[in-house]
Amino acid sequence: MIQAVVDNVCWQMSLDRKTTALKQLQGHMWRAAFKAGSMKAEFFEDVVPAVRKWREAGMKVYIYSSGSVEAQKLLFGHSTEGDILELVDGHFDTKIGHKVESESYRKIASSIGCSTNNILFLTDVTREASAAEEADVHVAVVVRPGNAGLTDDEKTYFSLITSFSELYLPSSA
Repeated sequence: MIQAVVDNVCWQMSLDRKTTALKQLQGHMWRAAFKAGSMKAEFFEDVVPAVRKWREAGMKVYIYSSGSVEAQKLLFGHSTEGDILELVDGHFDTKIGHKVESESYRKIASSIGCSTNNILFLTDVTREASAAEEADVHVAVVVRPGNAGLTDDEKTYFSLITSFSELYLPSSA
């Protein structure tokens, strides 16, 4: 029985499945590793300075990930930059809906009391970008080493960035 569960988890991971149950299991495993100090989250070098700048300008920052909220908090709470949870106003995972469904973005906007057209969603997955745009959310596709390649049409259609420092956002004040 245990081997069947292990095999199923490995199969789901090999397909990069985004099921809530799998992400919660990963979150539990990460909790043990982070709390033991044997693991720290690493962010691209432009991320934390950009988020600090946005926060200083009065903007709110939310995380929407296929990883569980628990896993998100572990990552931001145990990073190579230290505990940076104070930079994040809230967390969303697949419990609100899948990232390729436009209704998920409407639910997030409603949850935070914001119009969808006042949200910028950053992603490296064009199916997520399309769903967010369908909900009238602004989108930038983040192109990083190791991400899936983009088609020529995707490169032309979407706003692309390679660094968070490329974003010039208006102050919310």
